[in-house]
Amino acid sequence: PARDEMRLEAVMAALSDPLRIGIVRKLLLESVDFDHTCTWFELDRPKSSLTHHFRALREAGLIRQRQYGPSRRNQVRIEDLEARFPGLLALIADWRPASV
Repeated sequence: PARDEMRLEAVMAALSDPLRIGIVRKLLLESVDFDHTCTWFELDRPKSSLTHHFRALREAGLIRQRQYGPSRRNQVRIEDLEARFPGLLALIADWRPASV
């Protein structure tokens, strides 16, 4: 969605899954100047499951995906999220998974 069409409830729903918030957090904290493919995350999940999770993040407006040949590359929409929901990315960066 465009910046002004991003909905807080959609963003929060996408972030409610620990795997998805972990994906956004990893992009925020470990990403360099370029975007990353799904394999960069080293997630032990079936491709169909990962497709679902990345689609949820994209449709909520948390990430941008770009097609490069056969792979999609992911990037957090930092400027849009900071403008629309100030402080949200800092909360995500500070998030830690619950201990099992």
